[in-house]
Amino acid sequence: MAYHSFLLEPITCHAWNKDMTQIALCPNNHDVHIYKKDGTKWTKIHELKEHNGQVTGMDWAPDSNRIVTCGTDRNAYVWTLKGDQWKPTLVILRINRAARCVKWSPKENKFAVGSASRLIAICYFEQDNDWWVCKHIKKPIRSTVLSLDWHPNNVLLAAGSCDFKCRIFSAYIKEVEEKPGPTCWGSKMPFGEVLFESSGTSGWVHGVSFSASGNRVAWASHDSTVAVADGEKATVISSLTSETLPLLCVTFITENSLVAAGHDCYPALFVYDAGKGSIAFGGKLDVPKQNTQKGISARERFQNLDKKATAEGKESSLESLHKNSISQISILEGGKSKCTKFCTTGMDGGMTIWDVKTLESAMKDLKIL
Repeated sequence: MAYHSFLLEPITCHAWNKDMTQIALCPNNHDVHIYKKDGTKWTKIHELKEHNGQVTGMDWAPDSNRIVTCGTDRNAYVWTLKGDQWKPTLVILRINRAARCVKWSPKENKFAVGSASRLIAICYFEQDNDWWVCKHIKKPIRSTVLSLDWHPNNVLLAAGSCDFKCRIFSAYIKEVEEKPGPTCWGSKMPFGEVLFESSGTSGWVHGVSFSASGNRVAWASHDSTVAVADGEKATVISSLTSETLPLLCVTFITENSLVAAGHDCYPALFVYDAGKGSIAFGGKLDVPKQNTQKGISARERFQNLDKKATAEGKESSLESLHKNSISQISILEGGKSKCTKFCTTGMDGGMTIWDVKTLESAMKDLKIL
């Protein structure tokens, strides 16, 4: 595990380039900073300044090397590297509330923007006019869209929103792609078609993730629930309400294993059992450092209780690597089918790279299936 503190400010969102040598992140303001790995250190090489509202989401396309950002100024920009400068292109989203999240599709020919306007904008490039245009998915979304994830087929889109629902929509744009084949979620896919809608959770859906095959979708909601819907089993929903604080992000790391993190400041493993149709808590993915404490006398103990309201006489501090909420998880190596490394960023201004094999060997009884 490698922890790096970039900022004193919270990291709102982050994105990695293809070879994982550069990371773009938003330091809780209008700008995007790009850092390059220089040995063991990270050096800031670019600042992207175009938004006049807080940047709330970003994604870095691995093959085309374009960055898309969105923010509370209701705009999205596609950034292209020309020489050694990043040049922005404005995307007309046609929304009257903040944009909240953005995600490139797997083929990088379109991207989705979730917004507080109770809609999702599916944006694609129109060659004739040389600009980015969008189509809106509106019904039946009833509140702010907080999270997005694309199906591997480049057509289906999972969205989590503040109306307590996770939904799967068809984002088929006939102008840029061929007609999609059938999936376990459905065969008819006109634009905006709702192929799945969740039930049972009673909190904002902060994070959604398709599995590597696309046959399962998972979501984490504000009522501390993690849920999985299996498209191969007539969309049976399995959910687990944990005793932790609410989770803010979730991703598959194998077809049966999920990593989620949030206000508890550490990533946690959840295991989905397809046979039983159940989710189990797999354990904390954080190895706390052992604190060595000297014995203290009864007199010192009572003095500490009187002065500091703790018996140990020291301020209580978190044993986890992150010292504040984790806001985003991204996979670095191995993909969603067999992840070997993943990254978390949080409100403490820090970024941690987690090695799955190291975690397995360091923690007893931890099995990532």
